[in-house]
Amino acid sequence: MKIGLLVSGDLGLSLLKHLNSNYEIGFVMTDRNSKSIIAFSSSKRLPVFIGNPRNNSTKYFINEIQIDVLISVNYLFIIEKDLINLPKNIAFNIHGSLLPKYRGRTPHVWAIINNEKTTGITAHIIDEGCDTGDILQQTIVPILDDDTGSSLLARFADLYTLLVDNVLEKIKSNNLQRTPQRNELATFFGRRTPEDGKINWNWQKERIRNWIRAQKQPYPGAFTFFNETKIIIDEVVFSDLGYSSDLCNGTLISIVPFVIKTPNGAIEITAFRSTLSDFKINDILN
Repeated sequence: MKIGLLVSGDLGLSLLKHLNSNYEIGFVMTDRNSKSIIAFSSSKRLPVFIGNPRNNSTKYFINEIQIDVLISVNYLFIIEKDLINLPKNIAFNIHGSLLPKYRGRTPHVWAIINNEKTTGITAHIIDEGCDTGDILQQTIVPILDDDTGSSLLARFADLYTLLVDNVLEKIKSNNLQRTPQRNELATFFGRRTPEDGKINWNWQKERIRNWIRAQKQPYPGAFTFFNETKIIIDEVVFSDLGYSSDLCNGTLISIVPFVIKTPNGAIEITAFRSTLSDFKINDILN
């Protein structure tokens, strides 16, 4: 079985290394920032296409390459018809949610933010929609109370490899089943940027904590401002410190430790990436 791979980032590299040891790799496509994937592909003499494959830009690259299966993992670009129709057998993607829930980008981050207790990964057919193709297989993954976006993604790595192996075995044994997604149950969450991480102190304390842990390092992080100083917060715990309900949400009610008022309780900042100094009680974080 000859495989074409569309991969980016650490998850993509992990799968590339695994499949290269067990299958014939016809080609690799990745983005310019996935330098480890580029280096590994070059070291193994694998044909590699770097950049956006849209608008038939891969025409000459894939012109004489034949593959049986196309697999996409953590790939950054939209996949169009020329690639979808390329494999003799099937093109499938691994998505970091239990589809049809959480279609779109960074679904594991959104799942933490939304206080989900479980998430998962889905192998699905690649079509021209956004994560809309038939489901091939799913793996349920619990979200632990102290999980961050990074820790959850790290747990995905081995599961991605196992799921891909299972799908490939079913393809080889002609035992692959396809289940159409129920579009009426679908949810969609869009691409996040670092600017989207601003904390709203009018949120309930539980959502603020989830917002912060979901975006903890190495992600850009949840943030707030004191005057014009940006403060990136990585960890908080709930505090029993008292306050008056008349205080505005976002009021700093203690300096040592740093404790902030929210609508339904106080939050203590335990890890951050900016230097906090010379704060006065009742100063407000905007």
